[in-house]
Order: sequence, then C-alpha cells, then structure tokens
Amino acid sequence: MMKNDSLKIIGNKLEEAHSILLFPHVNGDGDAFGSCAALCHVLRRMGKECFVLLEDRIPETFEFLMDGMASWDPNVIADPDVCMCVDCGETKRFPKRAEKFLSGKTTICLDHHELSEFLCDYNYVEADAAAAGELVYLLLMAMEQPLDRESAEDLFVAITKDTGNFQYSSTSARTHEIAKALYETGADLNAVSIRINENESLGKIRLLGKALNTLELSDAGRFAMVCVTQAMIEECGAREDETDGIVETLRGIAGVEISAVLKETQAGTVRVSMRAKAHANVASVCAKFDGGGHAKAAGCTWHGTIEEAKEAVRREACAELEKYARRNH
Repeated sequence: MMKNDSLKIIGNKLEEAHSILLFPHVNGDGDAFGSCAALCHVLRRMGKECFVLLEDRIPETFEFLMDGMASWDPNVIADPDVCMCVDCGETKRFPKRAEKFLSGKTTICLDHHELSEFLCDYNYVEADAAAAGELVYLLLMAMEQPLDRESAEDLFVAITKDTGNFQYSSTSARTHEIAKALYETGADLNAVSIRINENESLGKIRLLGKALNTLELSDAGRFAMVCVTQAMIEECGAREDETDGIVETLRGIAGVEISAVLKETQAGTVRVSMRAKAHANVASVCAKFDGGGHAKAAGCTWHGTIEEAKEAVRREACAELEKYARRNH
C-alpha cells in the first residue's frame, strides 16, 4: 500500500537543497501555475536557486504568475538537488521534461490526483484536496514559511481556478479556511479575481459563439458536446488556450450531467476536456482513452479525426450515464 511522506519531511528536503526545479503538467492551468509560482517565490525568498521548467507556452491569463520564474531550458539548473512535480505525479504529464526530472538527486511529488503508484523518492498525494494550491499552502505552513502578498495571490489563483470559484464539490471547509488566511495577508484578491476571470479577449468570446453553434445533446439532454477546430480558432482571431471555460459553460446547461469540448490541436490529434456536474465520473471515461484527472474534471487525447473522437467520447459518456442510472433504480 502506498503511503505518503509527511509534509514536514518534504519541507526538510527542500530546506536542505540549494537548487530546485519545479515541474507542472503540460497544458498548464491556474492551479499548476499558481501552485508553482507560490512555491518558487517562497523558495527563492529562502535563498534557493529555483525555476519552473516548462515545455509548452503559458496561457496569457497566467503569464503574470510566471514572470521571471519560468524557463524552457532544461539546463537552466544543470544538476538540480531537487526536481519536484506539482499538480501531477506521472512523467506522461510532462513527457519532454521526464528525463530531466528523473535526473534530480532527489525527486518529490505534490499532487491531488489519484495515482496508481508513486513515482518519486518523496510523495504527498491527497486526491480529496480541492487544488494542489491547498497542498502547497500546507507544505509552506509545515516549513513555517509565512505568506506574503505575492505568494497569497499565487495560491488564490491556484485554488479559485481549480474549485470553479469555490463552487465545485471538492471545495471543503479547509479550502475556505485557507482562503481566509490568504485574505489576511492583505493581498488584493478581488483585483486578482478580475484579472483572471473578467479579462477575456474578443477572440475568445467569438470562439465561444462559434463553438456553441456545434452543440450536440445526447442521452435525453444529459450529455453536451461541442467541437473546436483550428480553422475556427484562426477565424475568430483567438489563441489556442482560449477554449478554456467552454466545457464549464456546457455543464451549466439545465439537465446536463456530463459536458465535453473536443479541440483539434493539429491534424489527427484531438484534445478532449470533460466535466461532470453531480454524479458521473468523467475520470473513468477519460481513462478509456489513456487520460485521467478527477471524477468531476478530466481530459484525454484522441489520435484520429474529430469525427471519430466525437463518436467514441459520446459512446463512453453515455455508457457512464447509463451506469449511474442503473445504480439508482
């Protein structure tokens, strides 16, 4: 049986290290970037050499978090004392950086996704946590490192984005207690919230409209799906990452239990994002396609045409809905 190491032990390993590389997952989101930014900021404040190593671009919404912290150069730290993955626990979530990660003298995992096995020398995985940002907060408290305004803002982004602004079922009393502590630093979290939630480009709004024109409902309206092609993104003058949020919009439709957005990333490759409202488990759906995530938020990659992806995703989503229907009759 896998057993977590204590946050105190992990904190001690970070305190002993001189150089640390942080590894968020590909297609990074607010939780991944906010968690890494907070940790990087505090570790640098402690006098550590620390960078967040990336392999893909940062969505414009979160660029401010990574200012001066991100690097795409695996040799930004040639021989790191610690390589630490945050908000992920499998090398397939950062494939182009996997070799560098495993070269760390010590490897650490801090994650809130269900894992079948531990990858690292030291691991702390809490699948019930609302966000990796919660675990970073607990780690910093175990290290007796106080929050300042910058680290509080970073953690607020992490937690508010991965809880749907504190709406998702994973949100707990602890989540709100941590949010209270972030407010008490004096950080202007309202300004941060406006920056990440109410600052959309015209291209993104146009893309939302075009995507909704492809809306298909199945299973008596319990499954909602839209498709986004590269041509649509280009026509709207939108960015690649500006499909974010569409899947939550679909989930908000009355009667919808599972929503899905299928985005063509390149010819023959489709990125699938799925959400569940109350009862279904979309992680189990995405696992059928070698993906994963949380019960209420998951994703996968389909290798083939978008039409093929539509049929496969619809079939498995409706099968998941049927399983729930059988359990409740």
